[in-house]
Amino acid sequence: MLKDKKILITGGAGFIGSNLCEYFLKNNEVICLDNFSTGHRHNVELFLSNKNFTLIQGDIRDLDTCKKAVENVDFVLHQAALGSVPRSINDPITSNDVNVTGFLNMLVAARDANVKRFVYAASSSTYGDSENLPKIEDVIGKPLSPYAITKYVNELYADVFSKTYEIETIGLRYFNVFGRNQDPNGAYAAVIPKFVKQFIDLESPVINGDGNFSRDFTYIDNVIQMNELALSTTDKEAINTVYNTACGDRTTLNDLVKHLKELLSEFNSEISKIEVKYGVNRDGDIPHSLASIEKAKKILGYNPKYTLKMGLKESVQWYWDNLK
Repeated sequence: MLKDKKILITGGAGFIGSNLCEYFLKNNEVICLDNFSTGHRHNVELFLSNKNFTLIQGDIRDLDTCKKAVENVDFVLHQAALGSVPRSINDPITSNDVNVTGFLNMLVAARDANVKRFVYAASSSTYGDSENLPKIEDVIGKPLSPYAITKYVNELYADVFSKTYEIETIGLRYFNVFGRNQDPNGAYAAVIPKFVKQFIDLESPVINGDGNFSRDFTYIDNVIQMNELALSTTDKEAINTVYNTACGDRTTLNDLVKHLKELLSEFNSEISKIEVKYGVNRDGDIPHSLASIEKAKKILGYNPKYTLKMGLKESVQWYWDNLK
């Protein structure tokens, strides 16, 4: 385990960021930078009394804020971004400002502060229109949304900074991460928390399309494992590249709904009677997503501890406890 380091986690009040804060606070000093545009203060409330935790409310679009946040930091875990393909289609300018300009600001600040390593949240959306399955890191297609473009640009900037300024960077291409602290509310809520909340409220979820699109749903604890491996590796061959961060398995939305209904029906049998509705396909959606995790296994020693069903069971219990 990583110990006695000073780690900046941008977007630390968000879903993934707050889980990373909680994990790394056990043995390290953690600085959380967040502007609370999509993150929530209640995600980090419990950490405020910890002397090893510092909260900076600020925006990565402001370079001075980024420079302040990286002072005397060993590592950066850059999670701050405006997620959601539909959000980027509705407002590409803001997505670009946060995900590209903000990312560049953080890279510059990290470079100037001599940060040891910059690990950042990349995205499976980078695979775009590539129909190859499983997705292998070196084979990508054309982006299908403004969001996907921004995340690909992140990888390009990281590569250039590694080669030009010798800052160590590692990108983690997240595949449909889910788990505790993921917000079920709002127009751009991810499918698992959104469906769980709707079932708990005895409402019918709406699947976009016929439900046969598939995803490599990845539990949050697998993502935490990958971030730690990315920070702690001493293998020079392991840095300045990108890794799929996933389970290496895919599930259709129809099957996902079945799993959720089974798990939630243990709490309320009425949920088993709820019928699902079907809508139109969303613009920019990739039909199928399945990661090859061989590169992460071979180079970083990645071994995902949670299958989809294990993660769903943990998640459903968490939502039942926190939404009721």
